[in-house]
Amino acid sequence: QVQLVESGGGLVKAGDSLRISCTVSGRTLGSVAMGWFRQAPGREREFVASITGLGATTLYADSVKGRFIISRESSKNTIDLQMNTLRSDDTAVYYCAARAVQFPVARTEAEFRYWGQGTQVTVSS
Repeated sequence: QVQLVESGGGLVKAGDSLRISCTVSGRTLGSVAMGWFRQAPGREREFVASITGLGATTLYADSVKGRFIISRESSKNTIDLQMNTLRSDDTAVYYCAARAVQFPVARTEAEFRYWGQGTQVTVSS
């Protein structure tokens, strides 16, 4: 069983940067592909970014490409999402998710088996 715990959310201003993390337990980080999703108020949960188990391949939603960076920190068993140039429409609850396999990257909810509880990111304009 994989447990995922997000941290690092908060309130920031438009244009600021924020880094959120997901701590993985129950499996070795390199054995599972990981991803970030988000859900804004009144909207469906949407894909943000994903990374293969060993970090060789990443995938981003068009809306965050060039602004967000997904990475893995093996020493801490965490997956991080560095969010730069934040905009008000980035406001959402951000969820960490894990697949049951280490590759390939994925972008649909159905491809991820394990989910965290989410961390709120609010960007004020």
